[in-house]
Amino acid sequence: MKKVLVGGCFDFIHYGHIVFLREAKKLGDHLIVLLESDENVRKTKGEARPIHSQSQRKEMLESLSIINEVIALPPMHSDQEYFAVVDKIKPSIIAVTQGDPIIEKKKQQAQSIGAELITIPKVHTPSTSQLAKLLGLE
Repeated sequence: MKKVLVGGCFDFIHYGHIVFLREAKKLGDHLIVLLESDENVRKTKGEARPIHSQSQRKEMLESLSIINEVIALPPMHSDQEYFAVVDKIKPSIIAVTQGDPIIEKKKQQAQSIGAELITIPKVHTPSTSQLAKLLGLE
């Protein structure tokens, strides 16, 4: 079985997320999503986020038939913690979006377990952060 691993906040699921997840699923047989904790979303996106709790985000992702598994991450405080999770899953592929701000770390994760890192072209659509601002949520 070819496992594909992706990760993110997925706070406000939008068209760009759907395209990314669909393209990631095409790369293998089993799509696994690592879902950031509320604490980590706040650290990276700001105090007004997440809009949806981790349990709500997990439920929304699990409702998508292209996703086989959603893993709700605990608060993560170091790269080593992420590496340990990835090592335990042992995906064949780690998929990222073009322009991912932590692509170098994900490249290291992939190399450390012999996985392939595949970049999926970004769909130009408003991001969750842009949508939240438009809606007055930030």
